[in-house]
Amino acid sequence: MPSDGAGPLLRAEGLAKGFGPPDQRVQLFSGLDLSLSDGDFVAIVGPSGCGKSTLLHLLAGLEPPDAGRVLVGASDWTALTAEGRASLRGEAIGFVFQFHHLLPELTAEENVALPLLLAGRGEAEARRAARELLVAVGLSGRAGAFPRTLSGGERQRVALARAVVRRPRILLADEPTGSLDAAHAAEVFELLAGVARERSGAALVVTHDPAWAARCSRTLRLVPEGLEEA
Repeated sequence: MPSDGAGPLLRAEGLAKGFGPPDQRVQLFSGLDLSLSDGDFVAIVGPSGCGKSTLLHLLAGLEPPDAGRVLVGASDWTALTAEGRASLRGEAIGFVFQFHHLLPELTAEENVALPLLLAGRGEAEARRAARELLVAVGLSGRAGAFPRTLSGGERQRVALARAVVRRPRILLADEPTGSLDAAHAAEVFELLAGVARERSGAALVVTHDPAWAARCSRTLRLVPEGLEEA
């Protein structure tokens, strides 16, 4: 379970990750430590290909590290079953992928409501929460639209709403404003910041945008030796 205030919400210790066969191994990073606590809003920067997206996948328990561990509250991803990881991830973490991954056969409202329905919430409650979030991200008139009829920026805002609909205390976002104009990017920033500010949670954002990074409370650069202050 996530922290109740007694410790970090998320902690990474000695993470290492690389790819390729042993004789051609490319090491992305090693010895990486990170701690996220209530109110943190952290940006991670670094050149393309350095492993920023991979790091988010490790933190979310979507793939295992080569070494080290990640704890969400007191729970170690590697100590959980696949079902346990899925349950904890659904409860504690909202993940905004670089690509929206919306279900094409569902409307915007249905895509946002889906995590609540999967968690056992009633349909009326789930749809109401979805509509409220679509209003918050500027899509009040697009609730019934299917993804194929939405622009790239609209799809990403739907994905953001879906990521926060269960009110997770940890939000991980991978280049969440890459397809948005300046006005909508600002709205998205405020939505992400709200997780840390209003929900006693934390947000970690991978970004190439220096303006975004400057607005976060802390900026870290991913290097082969881990994370360093930027």
